[in-house]
Amino acid sequence: MFIPFFLELKAAKVPVTLREFLSLIEGLETGIATFDVEAFYFLARAALVKDERHIDRFDRVFRHCFAGLEAVSPSETFGEATIPEEWLKKLAEKYLTEEEKKLVEALGGFDKLMETLRERLAEQTGRHQGGSKWIGTAGTSPFGAYGYNPEGVRIGQETSRHRRAIKVWDRREFKDYDDTVELGTRNIKVALKRLRRWVREGAAEEIDLTGTIRSTAEHGYLDVVTRPERRNAVKLLMFFDVGGSMDDHIRVVEELFSAVRSEFRHMDYFYFHNCVYEGLWKDNRRRRVDVTRTAELLRTFGGDYRAIFVGDASMSPYEISHPGGSVEHWNDEAGALWLTRITAHFPRSIWLNPVPEEHWRHTQSIAMIRALFGGRMFPLTLAGLQAATKELSR
Repeated sequence: MFIPFFLELKAAKVPVTLREFLSLIEGLETGIATFDVEAFYFLARAALVKDERHIDRFDRVFRHCFAGLEAVSPSETFGEATIPEEWLKKLAEKYLTEEEKKLVEALGGFDKLMETLRERLAEQTGRHQGGSKWIGTAGTSPFGAYGYNPEGVRIGQETSRHRRAIKVWDRREFKDYDDTVELGTRNIKVALKRLRRWVREGAAEEIDLTGTIRSTAEHGYLDVVTRPERRNAVKLLMFFDVGGSMDDHIRVVEELFSAVRSEFRHMDYFYFHNCVYEGLWKDNRRRRVDVTRTAELLRTFGGDYRAIFVGDASMSPYEISHPGGSVEHWNDEAGALWLTRITAHFPRSIWLNPVPEEHWRHTQSIAMIRALFGGRMFPLTLAGLQAATKELSR
């Protein structure tokens, strides 16, 4: 059953490799998950899933492959009538990469791999009815279906009978980590990992363990060596749209703001409403009296800063295209002109939009802002933020 499980994961676009699959088999060899479906689930997930985005897909495939596990024996898994080896070989040819095929050959070929799997399953030689040890049915084993155990794991049974199972695999619910979900602070931090450029700067305050060992060995006495702390050298400037329709997105924007402030040492921010004009501000309560001139901002921050705009870009098109188009004041120059100046000064700039991407085509102003940013508008989802950080890392 393990080869089809591996192939179904690849078909579901979970990026598993043959080496990781062999790590799973090695874990089974050591007895980590012997007759323990719960342990097997966590072993398989630890060995095969590298990114939490894929946990939801993994769970679906796992449930599909191992529902009704009590009715599957090694002979049924590898027997000619149920899953012929030729069929498995053809599936392997379809889903394995050339590199993985070469690895199979290096290990002795597909036949050798199948033989190894047979050996792993040799202990349980058939379906078991009753009893207290094997995975089966109508017994007192902790694993299986249609039996009784006060602390059991139900497998392959449609409904509860004694209501004693401590884990119900047929109805197990997992948190969805798919690419399209809205971001939480932790997921944002994970996505921001790409936007890092580590350098050592400042005073030599951190102990250099390798250097200390080397220097001590050379001099014959303890010689402590220090070095500057390693910090993220990426400089980030963020612009947040506030008020109006952005009130619907306060939570996700606050989470983004919190994550970014904790991840970047060189980070500054400003607020605007709908579109950027000649003035920005840092305190919404003093936005009328404590304004930073946009032209001054361009003189203060160098072009090495990455600029991230966060807003729904939903407004009257005139607020972008015409002088005087702002809903709050008379702007002498069009918002489009200011955005063009900013993106020219900060060539690595993007726009994050909390509005679902499938709705963008229905709003003219979103299309206008997207064009001003050269198409560099991304949805405020995990996948969108990862694409944005990839763009900013160029």
